[in-house]
Amino acid sequence: MISKEGTFVFVQLPTTRETVICARYELQEVGDGLMGRFVYGRTYLDRSDAVAIDPVNLPLRDTEFTTTKIEGMFGALRDTAPDAWGRMVIERRNRGRALNELDYLLGSSNVRVGALSYGPGQEVPALDYSNVHSLDDLEAASNAADALQGEIEGEEHPLLADLDRVLAPSSAMGGARPKTVIMDRDGQLWVAKFPSRGDRWNNAIIEAAYLSLADECGIAVPESRIIKLGARKILLVKRFDQEPENDGSIRRLFLSAHSLLRLEESVIDRLGWSYLDLSHLLRRISSAPAEDSTELFRRMVFNALVSNTDDHPRNHAVLGTNAGSWRLSPAYDLAPSTDRSLDDRNLAMTCGLTPGRGRWANRLNLVSGAQHFGLDADEANTLVTGMKEIVVGRWEEHVRRHGGTAQDCRNIAHAIAYEGFEYGAPHS
Repeated sequence: MISKEGTFVFVQLPTTRETVICARYELQEVGDGLMGRFVYGRTYLDRSDAVAIDPVNLPLRDTEFTTTKIEGMFGALRDTAPDAWGRMVIERRNRGRALNELDYLLGSSNVRVGALSYGPGQEVPALDYSNVHSLDDLEAASNAADALQGEIEGEEHPLLADLDRVLAPSSAMGGARPKTVIMDRDGQLWVAKFPSRGDRWNNAIIEAAYLSLADECGIAVPESRIIKLGARKILLVKRFDQEPENDGSIRRLFLSAHSLLRLEESVIDRLGWSYLDLSHLLRRISSAPAEDSTELFRRMVFNALVSNTDDHPRNHAVLGTNAGSWRLSPAYDLAPSTDRSLDDRNLAMTCGLTPGRGRWANRLNLVSGAQHFGLDADEANTLVTGMKEIVVGRWEEHVRRHGGTAQDCRNIAHAIAYEGFEYGAPHS
């Protein structure tokens, strides 16, 4: 052992709304690697309202948990650390310094996802939302996001000095897309997603259309809306892990499928990216397992129908409920792929049992694994047929409803129910 650093872990309890210390996390250098150690406090374990922050990998138990995965970071904690965009903001603020996973975790703002918080001592850390942007700040935040993208590309920009003030490295869901978190006048948090320089289409319009189309297909989605800032369109997605209350905010535990499946960040671990395995875990921990399993099947089918092939395990999650149980979270981060192959598109996760082609976005492959979601083949085919009718018949209307043009429709037409989706089906 070379060195050790750590933090206390706090959780807002789902039933009482009280925030209490629940555990201690330490990150150690061991040999050439890093090891994380996590221990629930005995006082916390003695509480009748104590909840596990990860029911699969960190159950309520009086023992020391260790991991060398994700550079010593437990998945439940990593989920509350900044996403790719937030990590980039933190790296900008710490130029010349080598950062570990604990640095990213503690470098996040108060608007981190979920119900966990962290502090050096046993005093409950205050939740200070004073630096969270309002709708009036949105233009400055959008300009700052554009400036940071320009800086990465070696450009000069007059707003560079204001970046640290405007951009907060929150752990909002959404990967590498430029974003920030804002609070409306009712105290509700929203993720604001900005245009990116590499966009192939108007992402705000298309993601909003995908969310409303998914809703029509019977999939739970967060509320969203589009804000115009001059020529820019900004997508606002309502945070479903937190909601305002008279005396504060209800914060719900958040756990990604990546964490539930105990995955590493390596290429080899991608073999464990599986809707089928995730469904089995849902049936184990969900308070409504049959409903959540069917919902997961719907999302898998929807992703195949609209070519959302970036459906990796960090883009699926479960939420802690008011009663301390778990449910599948609303769907998020839905977008089409640029793949124009007519016969061979693949989802990011295994979605069926076709030998050698388990990720094929194809009806027969999807239906082949239906039993893993509690469905028989006839039920699965009926569900697929109904969803395809909605997607094919209604996608353009959803794009237009959100301000899309004929060109916007042409830009993503390749993504909708591509030809290979029906290869091998009896009526194809």
